[in-house]
Amino acid sequence: MAARPSWRGQIRLALVSIPVEIFPATKSGASIAFHQIHEPSGKRIRYEKVVPGIGPVDTDDIIKGFEYEKGEYVLLDEKEIEGVKLESKKTLELTQFVDAHDIDPIYFEKPYYVVPADDLAEEAFIVLREALRRSRKIGLGQLAMRGREYVVSLKPCGRGMVLETLRYADEVNKAASYFRGIGDAKPDQDLLDLAETLIDKKAGKFDAGEFHDRYVDALKGLIERKKKGKSISIDDAEAAPSSRGSNVIDLMAALKRSLDNSGKTTAAKTPARKAPAKKAAVTPAKKTAATGAKAPARKRA
Repeated sequence: MAARPSWRGQIRLALVSIPVEIFPATKSGASIAFHQIHEPSGKRIRYEKVVPGIGPVDTDDIIKGFEYEKGEYVLLDEKEIEGVKLESKKTLELTQFVDAHDIDPIYFEKPYYVVPADDLAEEAFIVLREALRRSRKIGLGQLAMRGREYVVSLKPCGRGMVLETLRYADEVNKAASYFRGIGDAKPDQDLLDLAETLIDKKAGKFDAGEFHDRYVDALKGLIERKKKGKSISIDDAEAAPSSRGSNVIDLMAALKRSLDNSGKTTAAKTPARKAPAKKAAVTPAKKTAATGAKAPARKRA
């Protein structure tokens, strides 16, 4: 069965309109779903939609309501909600073009694949894709779907394009409120050199296929053992090492041991790195968006 698009509409660039469809680029990973069970009977607990003083109600009698005062609601049915007119429901107008690094990664939310809706749209689609690629820019606009309007970015991806929804500025917590308690002390140069050497030894290209959810695997194993009636022994969790009271000597020793252990597994792949020379002072880079740089502005229709 063909995938169903999440949104159908057109991308508008000035007077050019390109009919497109967008599809989710990601899917939920493996997970273990648990139900709530009444232990004495072993039966599953169910939930009913009830009204106080009335009891269970039919789902056909349920509509949406906005509480404007305690216990007072404005009632809206689906047709009224769908009737809200917003141009971005059917049109994504590209209103700005920026460098990708201008937007802090913390603002990116969910990716979608973008494809031309038909053969007639393909030529204009390819022109826009290649223009974005050659200019090394990403397009910004707003798009309405699933009951809200999103700021979105658009960039080339292979033969197609990727659209990503972005968080609004008021949806991102400012980093300063979390980081202000971290001191301004300069790291010890020898420790820094060791840490950099350890990072270099473990450096490589990202391959998403190398990672999997080990927690899900462990839960599946637990469930299988329980199904077979095997007794389960719960080991005491290892005590986490205290983050307080450690000193430079402990850190130095730990880094050296880490290098020794890393060398046993990576020596064949990565040549040993010479300790880097002292680095000249570098002018601090501009702050990222989470600490005060440019963020998507929330526009109202």
